[in-house]
Amino acid sequence: MSWTETLRTALEALNGRRMRSLLTMLGILIGIAAVMLTVGLGEGARLQIGKEINKLGSNLLIVMPGGSGAMSGAGLSGGGGGAGFSLADAALIADPTVAPDVAGVAPVMTSAVTVQFGTADTSTQVNGTLPAWMDVRARHMGDGRFFTDAEQASAAQVAVLGPQTARDLFGGEPPVGHEVVLNGQTFVVIGVLESSGSASLSNDDDVVVVPMSTMAQRLSPPSMANSISTIYVAARDDASIAAAHQEITNALTVNRQTTTADQDFSIFTFQALLTAAGTMTSVLTSLLGGLAAISLIVGGIGVMNIMLVSVSERVREIGLRKALGATPKLIRRQFMVEAGILGLLGGTLGVLVGLLGAAILTPLLNLEVTLSLPATLLALAVSLGIGVIAGVYPAARAANLPPIDALRSE
Repeated sequence: MSWTETLRTALEALNGRRMRSLLTMLGILIGIAAVMLTVGLGEGARLQIGKEINKLGSNLLIVMPGGSGAMSGAGLSGGGGGAGFSLADAALIADPTVAPDVAGVAPVMTSAVTVQFGTADTSTQVNGTLPAWMDVRARHMGDGRFFTDAEQASAAQVAVLGPQTARDLFGGEPPVGHEVVLNGQTFVVIGVLESSGSASLSNDDDVVVVPMSTMAQRLSPPSMANSISTIYVAARDDASIAAAHQEITNALTVNRQTTTADQDFSIFTFQALLTAAGTMTSVLTSLLGGLAAISLIVGGIGVMNIMLVSVSERVREIGLRKALGATPKLIRRQFMVEAGILGLLGGTLGVLVGLLGAAILTPLLNLEVTLSLPATLLALAVSLGIGVIAGVYPAARAANLPPIDALRSE
C-alpha cells in the first residue's frame, strides 16, 4: 500500500466518523488557539511597553535628589529627601570634558501652580527649564513652538502647555496666542506639546513649561530661585547609557563632596525599566502559555482514546487486511496517519480560531496581539506531533493483533 493510498484510506475512515473526529479535534483546537493568543498577547504587551518607554526617550537618564531608595518603585515624583541640585551641577554634567557620553542636559525647576484662562482654571505643575528640554525629553510640539534661547535669556513670560492642560483651560479652542495667568503673572501661550502617551510614569501631558529664568524670577520663592529638582540627561545613544551613568555619578560625587556609598542623588534609566518590563511579560507569557499547553496534552489524550476505540471497532477490518497480506508495519502506519491527520486538522482549525481571536481582541483591548509566522508554523508542527505521538500506542495495538483472533471477532 502506497502512502497516497494510506492517506486516502485514513481520510475515508475519519470522514465516516465525522462528528467523532470533529469532537476529538476540539482539544487540539482549543489548545493551539489558547497558546497562540496567550503568546501573542504577551508579545504585544512587551512591544507596547517598549514603544511607550521609547516615547519618553530610551537614552534618557533622570538624576534626582535622594539616595537609591528614593525612586525604587516610586515613579518619578518625589525626591527622596536629598538636597536639590544647583545650576553648577547641571553645567558640570553638560561639560563634554567631564561627561563625553552626554549629548544634552535639561535641568528642571518644578512647582505647583494654578493656571487661569478667563473663568477657567486648573491646578497643575509648572516646569522651568532650558530650550534643550525638548530634545532631551524627546518631546514634540502639537501646535505652535517651544521657547528660544533669547526668551530664556530675557526671562520672557511665555508658556508651553501640555495637551491635557490645554484641554482643561481652552476646551476645543486653539490656545496659541492667548494669555494665561500663572499665580497672578500673565504669560503668552506660544505652543502646545504633543501627547507623550498614557503610559508615562508621570503625567507629562498635564504640565506648563516656561523658561527657567522666568521661573526663577516670577514663579519661585527667592529661597528656591536656583534650586533644581531634576536633571534630565540624554546619552549619545542607547549604547552610551552605562558610560554616561558612570560619568554623571563621578562628576556629582566630586562636586557634591560625597562618596559612592553615601551619595545623595539617584540616577534612573528607562533601559532598566524596559528590561524589567520585558522580563516580567516573558515570565507571565511563559506561565500562561504553559497553562494553555495543558489543554494540548488533554487534546492528545483525547486523540489516543478515540484511536483506541477505533481500533476496537475495526478489529475485523484489521484481521481481513492482514489475511490479505497487509504487514503489521502497514497497519501501524494506517492508524498513525489517521491520528496525525486528527492532530493536524485540529491544529489548523486552532490557528484559524487564533487568527480570528487576535482580530477581535486587538481593537477590543486596544492592544495588538502579535502573531508571528514562525510561531504559527510551530503550532501546526506541535499539533501534528501530538497527533502522531497519541497514535503510537493504538497503532501498535492494531499492528500486533493476531489475524485469526481478529477474524473471529464479532
